[in-house]
Amino acid sequence: MTGRGGLRYVYAVCRPFEAALQTQLTGVAGAPPGLLRHRGLVAVVSTVPEGDFAEERLRDRLVDPEWLAATARAHQGVVDALTTVTTPLPLRPATVFRDDSGVRSMMEAREAYFLRTLDRLDGRVEWGVRVYADPPERRGAAEEFARALHERLSGRAEDSRLSGPSARKPLDAAYLVPRTDSEEFVELVDRAKAAAPGIRVELTGPWAAYSFTEPAGEPAAGPTGPAARG
Repeated sequence: MTGRGGLRYVYAVCRPFEAALQTQLTGVAGAPPGLLRHRGLVAVVSTVPEGDFAEERLRDRLVDPEWLAATARAHQGVVDALTTVTTPLPLRPATVFRDDSGVRSMMEAREAYFLRTLDRLDGRVEWGVRVYADPPERRGAAEEFARALHERLSGRAEDSRLSGPSARKPLDAAYLVPRTDSEEFVELVDRAKAAAPGIRVELTGPWAAYSFTEPAGEPAAGPTGPAARG
């Protein structure tokens, strides 16, 4: 692929894989994603128009909630498709480069990190669990339930990430789980929900492991927006 006619949008970095992507799959701005290989890595990319993704225009677009939501959905659709055929290391939405050379330079500069992280995430997926205190007078019971549930789920996961609890949402967590253990993990959540019918529990996934692309406390993977020009 070349940069002719647009910029290079990067969805994820993977190890080389043999399975084909869905033939009707489209990404951001309706363009089909393709593969850009560099040494032992593959970037999943598509072409996006400079009119939307050039530096000044992108800054304006990133504060447009409708445009941002549509871009995030298209980005997530490609990452979800990748998750069915390989273990992707997803980059943040709106990660763009001037051309293929810029993408390759990024992969080369971060090669050790990408390889190390892909090894750690191989065969693993992310599950999200939220506990809600609805109605608010059940807050105490929901907090106690959330603490116990997180302890049990952490024991079945290889890693976890906690977002800050709130009065309404005492648990908002992501769990890194081997794909082969996912059925057991889901059953554990279902049993907990059945044992506490008055507490709302939300399970989402399986996702690509967005929350685990960096050690706890580190920034998410990949450059984004204007800073990513290559």
